Amino acid sequence: MNDTWSKADLHMHSSHSDGLARIPEIMDYVQDHTDLKVIAITDHNTIDGALFAQSLAEMYDFEVVVGEEVSSKSGHIIGLYLTENIPAGLSAAETISRINDQNGVAIMPHPFSSQGVFGPLGTSGFGAAVNDLAFHALEVYNSMPFLVWANKIAAKMFAGGTGLAATGGSDAHMLKSIGKGYTMFRGTTADELRASLDRLETRGEATGRGGLGVMLRYAFHFPQIRRRQAWNWDRCKASE
Repeated sequence: MNDTWSKADLHMHSSHSDGLARIPEIMDYVQDHTDLKVIAITDHNTIDGALFAQSLAEMYDFEVVVGEEVSSKSGHIIGLYLTENIPAGLSAAETISRINDQNGVAIMPHPFSSQGVFGPLGTSGFGAAVNDLAFHALEVYNSMPFLVWANKIAAKMFAGGTGLAATGGSDAHMLKSIGKGYTMFRGTTADELRASLDRLETRGEATGRGGLGVMLRYAFHFPQIRRRQAWNWDRCKASE
């Protein structure tokens, strides 16, 4: 077993959905400005950007996992290690079933935010939903601004023992946010990350604090991000 511990950012967005950076820009930024060994591109309701990133990965010193942040009827669900797109608008159970059909990993991102699986319910339905839905991992740290409370609740619920792996991600929509939240895993490769998740030994951590600068940066770009979200949703509806 590899005793090296590495960082992976398992939650970020590109211009293929509501992110502001193109895939080549993301790849160059990760290479030049982070110490990440694995990244997952998790655009909303599409794997096109992730597949493009993976096709470029041999030119870089890190690996790419194909992911998607799926808009289920119950909230957002991240699928990792995917080979096919999963449509929006399915139930949480059906979304996870389709991730499992691809031998993927189903993650609850920002579970107690407004768009998380437990956002409307708070902690009341957490235990039952964890038992009823076959999630593999829980995002205990998300570096998006204004999720401090949601992160604290996620970490508290995870501390009770859930049988899930812990992950962290930046949820980056801009280059400078990449790597602010990350997952510590044993090994250096995407395959070793998967094995570390399966062993429930991963940890969700952060690089410093988001701070006022990050909040202001997101506030400045929020209208642009919202426009891209609307464009991405219209694209999804048109493809149904």
